[in-house]
Amino acid sequence: MRLDTRTLVLMAVAIVINVVVGQIAVWVKLPLYVDAVGTVLVAILAGPIAGALTGVLTNLIWGLVSDPTAAAFFPVSMVVGLLAGWLARIGWFRSIGMTVAAGAVIGVISTIVAIPIIVYMFGGVTGAGTDFATAYLVAVGHELVRSVAIANLVQNLADKILTCLLAWLIVKRLPLRFSSGFAFFAHSKV
Repeated sequence: MRLDTRTLVLMAVAIVINVVVGQIAVWVKLPLYVDAVGTVLVAILAGPIAGALTGVLTNLIWGLVSDPTAAAFFPVSMVVGLLAGWLARIGWFRSIGMTVAAGAVIGVISTIVAIPIIVYMFGGVTGAGTDFATAYLVAVGHELVRSVAIANLVQNLADKILTCLLAWLIVKRLPLRFSSGFAFFAHSKV
């Protein structure tokens, strides 16, 4: 796959959006990450490879610049970009209902990818908004893996549904002369 200049510029802007919004969420300890809107936006417009690359680069750059924890989660961002691109390809971003369903699918699968990273690399504590819920679940007797899974599934479902809806709204609001030049846009138009 070849990435044209328009896609590379979109990816660069998306990476900045991801890092800035994601870092603000970390600083204020929001229970949502909201750090993949740019990744999903790129995936909807330019496909799964561009989306995955945007996700990976976001986390690696973010990890180098300000939050080393973010770099460890590049596989999660890669999966978000791939899934969003594939779901866009089969038309899951054509309506608000399908966009919510896409967010739910991405939320579940990204949670499965994130659990081993959170548990085995960070001992269940990453400094994110879900740490309180994880600590509570452990305190009431659940094992660590189960606590991380429950806390992160609830958070990821809300986060990825919101992320997909925001990206979908952005795509709907883009001027047609801009968005129609992207290969995957035709699969996502309403």
